[in-house]
Amino acid sequence: MRTAVVVFPGSNCDRDARDAILDMGLGPVDMVWHSEDGFPEAPDLVLLPGGFSYGDYLRSGALAARSNIMRAVRAHAMSGGLVLGICNGFQILTEARLLPGALLPNSNLRFICSPCHIRVERNNTPFTRSFPERQVVQFPIAHHEGLFFLPPDELDELEERHQVVFRYADPVTREAGAPHAPNGALNGIAGIISREGNVLGLMPHPERATLKYLIRGTDGRGLWQSLGEHFGAFNVSPGREDVR
Repeated sequence: MRTAVVVFPGSNCDRDARDAILDMGLGPVDMVWHSEDGFPEAPDLVLLPGGFSYGDYLRSGALAARSNIMRAVRAHAMSGGLVLGICNGFQILTEARLLPGALLPNSNLRFICSPCHIRVERNNTPFTRSFPERQVVQFPIAHHEGLFFLPPDELDELEERHQVVFRYADPVTREAGAPHAPNGALNGIAGIISREGNVLGLMPHPERATLKYLIRGTDGRGLWQSLGEHFGAFNVSPGREDVR
């Protein structure tokens, strides 16, 4: 499994994502600068990381969505290749119209950085196949613009097409939805997938819940295991416990 991690001016989770993928025994990982016209080698997965691309000027993700490398990202997605956008990467995907909706300022108009629980609404995607359906996992969040928004009719269509993959949830009751969204996201939406099922965007950070020496837990490992299983490339290094 080869991953291309796109690096924009202001990205700050690109190396976290790389380290998480490599720690899972998946690789190689190519770090691709935003001004490049293409990828050094054809990737299986393209990852748009978290951070503050271009300083979040204009709108979060708006300038990054128009950078050179996005032509290659779009072509990869249109050919059926997998694309994953985390936090700022999710914002970029909506600005590039590779995913519907918009990420608006949090309802409290403040930057939120905290642990967060989300429920896996679908486990029939390449990104979630190793999770039990409706499992509640903990990925941290760190954003100012994370309120997912769509007009009511389009939101209804998104739900009807089962494009919601992650929803903010209560860790005890396992209930999910708007009341549990720390940012005010409509319907408590934390992550969605494209109609074709190959482009995923989510606001919480699975890469920050992957390395075992971090304090945020290891629930994020399930996402990388899912991708490794999808590509038939997952391997467990000697002495490393399986994520399951």
